[in-house]
Amino acid sequence: MTKTAVKAPFRADHVGSLLRPERIHQARKNFQEGAISKADLHQIETEEIKRIVDKQIEVGLSAVTDGEFRRRFWHTDFQEHLNGVEGYVPDTGFQFVGEETERYNVRVTGKVSFNPDHPHVKEFVEFKEIVGDRAIAKQTIPSPNQLFGKGIVNPEVYPSIAEYAEDVIQTYRDAIKAFYDAGCRYLQLDDVYIAGLNVENFPTTEDGKDRQYFIDLALYVLNSVLEDKPEDLMITTHLCRGNYRSKWAFEGSYAKIAPTLFAKEKVDGFFLEYDDDRSGGFEPLDYIPNGGPRVVLGVFTSKHGELEDKANIKARIEEASQYVPKDQLCISPQCGFASTHHGNLLTEEEQWNKLKYIVDTAKEIWGE
Repeated sequence: MTKTAVKAPFRADHVGSLLRPERIHQARKNFQEGAISKADLHQIETEEIKRIVDKQIEVGLSAVTDGEFRRRFWHTDFQEHLNGVEGYVPDTGFQFVGEETERYNVRVTGKVSFNPDHPHVKEFVEFKEIVGDRAIAKQTIPSPNQLFGKGIVNPEVYPSIAEYAEDVIQTYRDAIKAFYDAGCRYLQLDDVYIAGLNVENFPTTEDGKDRQYFIDLALYVLNSVLEDKPEDLMITTHLCRGNYRSKWAFEGSYAKIAPTLFAKEKVDGFFLEYDDDRSGGFEPLDYIPNGGPRVVLGVFTSKHGELEDKANIKARIEEASQYVPKDQLCISPQCGFASTHHGNLLTEEEQWNKLKYIVDTAKEIWGE
């Protein structure tokens, strides 16, 4: 398969996570209580994944995901199965606007490396078999930059952030190879850490490291990970401002990271959040090279079920095309519908209606 054959990201795409059905919630509860086995839980998840793969294809999506149905959280489930990383329950959750998240995080306990028996790779093989040749099977994992979040790095294991960065880079190179060998040709790196680098009054560390230091480090880590990626593997990144039960964590434009990350990241596409006023304007898109990565504008919200005004969406695409050629643009929800098992505050029917609406709108705009 050549690089141009996949054409991901697609004109109508989606970030990945989907609302967990009640059947999965109940199965998880039954498993925790010892009423069903792990194999029983896996089978129920598989049946529900088959259902939502069919549904994604039915609404017209070219790339489909497993909805992250086997995960509790979009990031920690992947991270805690890396060597040298463990999950734990901290004293507090993450503070979102109006709500504190469920308390769970990861921390480094030893030298970090990729686990060749990582369950997500095995799950992708099973997922790809479900999809077959009906659509592109898209895999989502947290960005390597997520391992630089507050409280994750252990200075006793890694006195040098540079040494830690090199181990994270190698871990993700090995992860990408494992997914590629499993048949993955469309991989997305989800990144909330980057949004935190945009906040006003970003603090300078005690040893003098400022915002630009961390932006440059994030670029170095990601581009180093991508250095030897196969030509026919499409890798995108989703720059997220937080998504938990329809709440958000960060606000502000992408202006502070754009001169570095938009201009120089070696990804094949950016998924960007533009669903409301807190996202800022399209001006930072001017840093994305013409003819470079596709830009997936998250101008639809996953936080509620009301359908956006189509005329307004088309006007926003025209506005964005002042900075990035229209042929380089795509559309999607600004985030997944269920970054965690809790899910956003809308119904499954509203979720599917919105995804179909995005597909239909894209066809009207681009004719494809």
